[in-house]
Amino acid sequence: MAPSTHPPARPVRLVNYLAYGSNDVLGAGSMAVISGWVLFFYTTFCGLEAWQAGLIFTIARVLDAIASPILGHISDNMGDTPLGRRFGRRRFFILAAIPLLPSFAIMWVAGQSFWYYLATYVLFELVYAMEIIPYETLAAEMSRDYRTKAKFAGIRILFAQASAILAGFLPAMLIQTLGPDSPDTFLYMGILFSALFMLTAAFLYFFSWERAPSEVAALRANTEGRASVGSAIRGLYRNLLSTFRIRAFRLHLGMYLGGYISQDVFNAAFTFFVVFALAGSVSIASTLLGTMYVVQFVAVMIAINLALRTSPAFAYRLAAASFAIGAIVLLLMWNAGARSGDLLLWVPIVFAGLGRGALNYIPWATYNYMADVDEIVTGRRREGAFAGVMTLVRKLTQSAAVAGVTAIMSLGGFVSGATTQSPQAITTLAAILGVGTVGVLIAGVLVSFRFRLTPATHAILMDEIERLRSGDTSPPDPAHRAVVEDLTGWRYDQLWGNNPVAAARP
Repeated sequence: MAPSTHPPARPVRLVNYLAYGSNDVLGAGSMAVISGWVLFFYTTFCGLEAWQAGLIFTIARVLDAIASPILGHISDNMGDTPLGRRFGRRRFFILAAIPLLPSFAIMWVAGQSFWYYLATYVLFELVYAMEIIPYETLAAEMSRDYRTKAKFAGIRILFAQASAILAGFLPAMLIQTLGPDSPDTFLYMGILFSALFMLTAAFLYFFSWERAPSEVAALRANTEGRASVGSAIRGLYRNLLSTFRIRAFRLHLGMYLGGYISQDVFNAAFTFFVVFALAGSVSIASTLLGTMYVVQFVAVMIAINLALRTSPAFAYRLAAASFAIGAIVLLLMWNAGARSGDLLLWVPIVFAGLGRGALNYIPWATYNYMADVDEIVTGRRREGAFAGVMTLVRKLTQSAAVAGVTAIMSLGGFVSGATTQSPQAITTLAAILGVGTVGVLIAGVLVSFRFRLTPATHAILMDEIERLRSGDTSPPDPAHRAVVEDLTGWRYDQLWGNNPVAAARP
């Protein structure tokens, strides 16, 4: 076999891991704040009905879902521009987003109109996509090693859970200073997080790197020439949709959505459930959420080791079971008469936290290998396309989940701004929390039984990529052939550009 054509790997040091991981203070921290509090803020302090709050969420996410794959595509091709050559085809967007990140704070100004909240939410979603989609490509850009990528995913989710802990506890801390009825609680929280977003984005920019431009050019030369502007526009969505023809990516999406949408449903109903079903308060809901996020932090460290020692799919199934147990036990305790002050409530909170932490880590650990599977199919690196498609699917399904929750709440008799809710409205919240959460988890578990990317199969995949790159035309080892065909969904003789996926390019 000819020697590898890849340049020597640049060493990944602790500061690089920390810089990469810290940026998920924006990625997950902002989503933890939004998923935990924005619907409650809109309906309690802004005079919006539940359906209006859900509509804002849906419109913003749909617009962002349209923009996200375009941003992913642009970042894949930004290296051809003077700005991309100077600042990096990915990192240019991270640098440009930094002065725009205070847009998060202006979302949390109370007493404004529906249109104000719609405009500010849309603005932040677009800035978020502008920064996060290029960021999501960097683990695959900075290393090709399975364990290094797993460490990137692990440190990222640890920072994500740390920021989620802050998102959970901070409202309770601010309430002690500002009082239980002050909407400024959420404004100050928004200002603090905006400052953190700017600091971590700058840290990432200065201590990250991308694949060498010469390597990117060589990969593109395998299957394509330089495209015209017109052909690039015509081929954009064909290129993005072609990612669904990679079997491992389809299965990965199923697990990803099962783990995350179940949390969307749970988060959307949880604060309301604590306040109205468990006769609690915003401060108690904040404490319970914060505690759940602390447990999630611990769960990520457990999941990192478990996924490396067994397989991501097995670890996923254990995590889903733990989260489901937490949701079911919480409802059983409520049905038995438990209230917010009962110490036994910590039992379902711990089970839910253990499951949620692992469910947050596992999809992002496996995502870092999707471009490797795609490379053996197409002979190219399309990290930006995969990041854009993941964000598009995630945002569309998340908006549908939240819109569904708010619509069901309204149909169930929920009254915005009321200090108490009817028994029918409370029962509806309980059904959302239980049936909605567990139902989505079951769907993700069913997909996981077909997902077979592990450290061992990834090593085989990388060996075969190097063999094809070197021009080796000898028949592959039968076991290697079976592994690669299972991951890609294509016959071996169709790999390395001999398929319609490679042709689906701008």
